[in-house]
Amino acid sequence: MPKKKKDELESIGQKIKKVRTKKKMPLDAMANETGFSIDYLKKIEAGKKIPPVGALLQIARALEIDSTFFLREEASNLQKRVRAYTKRTDNYAYTTLTPGAENKHLKAFKISIEPLQDHEGVGYQHEGEEFVYVLQGSVEIAVGEHVNILEEGDSLHFNSGIRHRMRNISDIRSEMLVVVYGP
Repeated sequence: MPKKKKDELESIGQKIKKVRTKKKMPLDAMANETGFSIDYLKKIEAGKKIPPVGALLQIARALEIDSTFFLREEASNLQKRVRAYTKRTDNYAYTTLTPGAENKHLKAFKISIEPLQDHEGVGYQHEGEEFVYVLQGSVEIAVGEHVNILEEGDSLHFNSGIRHRMRNISDIRSEMLVVVYGP
């Protein structure tokens, strides 16, 4: 079973590396376009880190491709991949609710964050807008220096071009519906 997880981890990283090298984009250029460190990008490409939704959007924009390219799979494998992804992350998981949204401006995700956890590593920033609706739990969403506290049933619409972070501040798993608009 651990071998299977490693193979799944490598798939997104391998896709990113393949596109980046095909476009002859060096890692330092990718770092400048995304704001991520070269070390973080190397870990993604090596399959040691799985980028969350915001990071995938930034990477896709830097590579000038649709972000769903990284998540596209045969229909029969999509649910397996979603279940595997949810099981293998410690504190953050997302399910694509719009798997056929290539070349679309709106993409929807169901995001789950384990109790008292946040996104690992970096804040997120990507061109466009983001809408978050809390289905369960309580979350803190920092947009720039402004901190928003959202409870079940609350929503927030913000400019996703501003660096933002999300964390679960409750003792239960938080679940959110997140809709991202990218021009």
